[in-house]
Amino acid sequence: MFKRILFPIDSSEPALAAADAAVAFAADQKAVLVILNVQPPFRAPPSALVPSANYYSEEKYLAVAREYATDLMNVVGEKAKALSVEVETVIEIRDQVYVTIIKVAEKRKCDLIFMASHGRHGVAGVVLGSETNKVLTHCKVPMLVYR
Repeated sequence: MFKRILFPIDSSEPALAAADAAVAFAADQKAVLVILNVQPPFRAPPSALVPSANYYSEEKYLAVAREYATDLMNVVGEKAKALSVEVETVIEIRDQVYVTIIKVAEKRKCDLIFMASHGRHGVAGVVLGSETNKVLTHCKVPMLVYR
């Protein structure tokens, strides 16, 4: 039924727990699993304005962020390989995670977003926000929320 499934992942426990389910679901659907990790853009700390603190660089930050994202996605990729699921990986360096998820889903022509929920309720859910809830609210692509 689904041909391309977007699976946004971070290093949170709920997202890592959802990885097995996302891979199994993609295998059942015989779908391509598009794994996405969104990292925040570089922001130099105030100490970087001091000449002796020039070891802060955007290039170094981006290299580390991409390495971190790649390692994270490789964990899911190994699970997918074991079940013969085709995988595509996407690393985005952006501020608004939910907007990036929606744009990647549209650009990659995904027909489902498989996303973990952190399960925050009440004040914590309102104060901390929920990327999953924001995607649900603003996206036209169907979603499967894993809890």
